[in-house]
Amino acid sequence: MECKRNISEFLLMGLSSKRNIEVFCFLFFSFCYLAILCGNLLILISIRCSSLFNQPMYYFLSHLSSMDIFYTSCVTPKLIGDLLVRRKTISYTNCMLQVFAMHFFGMIEILILTAMAFDRCVAICKPLHYMVIMSRSRCHILIWASWVGGAAHSLSQFCLLICLPFCGPNEIDHYYCDIFPLLKVACTDTTITGVLVVANSGLIALVTFVVLFGSYVVILFTLRNYSAEGRHKALSTCASHITVVILFFGPSIFAYLRPPTTFPEDKIFALFYTIIAPMFNPLIYTLRNTEMKKAMKKVWCQNMFSEEKHS
Repeated sequence: MECKRNISEFLLMGLSSKRNIEVFCFLFFSFCYLAILCGNLLILISIRCSSLFNQPMYYFLSHLSSMDIFYTSCVTPKLIGDLLVRRKTISYTNCMLQVFAMHFFGMIEILILTAMAFDRCVAICKPLHYMVIMSRSRCHILIWASWVGGAAHSLSQFCLLICLPFCGPNEIDHYYCDIFPLLKVACTDTTITGVLVVANSGLIALVTFVVLFGSYVVILFTLRNYSAEGRHKALSTCASHITVVILFFGPSIFAYLRPPTTFPEDKIFALFYTIIAPMFNPLIYTLRNTEMKKAMKKVWCQNMFSEEKHS
């Protein structure tokens, strides 16, 4: 297919056309984005500056926090800025870059969540061999594999879109450049492209969710042999991860595992996996994790004490 287009920008319809709702959304999402940055940076710095970084689970968690920041930064700053203007536009080039970045960092996050589930499964099912199986070199390999998987996934999605002809209209009923709204405004038959997108994004989300669900079924089955105290500790650690998986994968599966069409509810569900889930991740992983809370107190209290001593 020849790459033909006669438009240089897209017009985003945004979340609402009512000014008072946009003002409220501006304040709310500004707070959300600040919370995402502060919360994930707090986790990232606390892990990197403590002994927790040597433990596989927290090693993965530090990378997950980094991906949360990159992932939500692909969308949220643009959304916040657009809430202040009447005409919300994005250039064709920036639109394609946004699609690539969203799927790149989103896929890396999915694969890191899978690696974390594997880590918990090994820790509970093979505790005596845990440090051998989850060696630092293997953790590095899993992270590099996540980046390679993210690049492969996003490039395939990008290639499906980059040569679609866009000749008008250029209005996208969304607050960012998502694939299905772009297929809707392409001036060609996008049936095959839509099926390929569903087969790529939708099936990846579903298969990964099934794998994660299966890993926790194995964990729960194994916990029958643990003491009450051991079960409570293991379940407390796993509960955080399960909550994050549900928040992220539930809306993602709804968004991509369906016929390639658009619904008004898409924007609401997209808010969950682009803003809400990254915002709650730091709270979920810190409030329910005793080791994380201890590390944060140790790192930040020591820094404050040393600063007071030097002053």
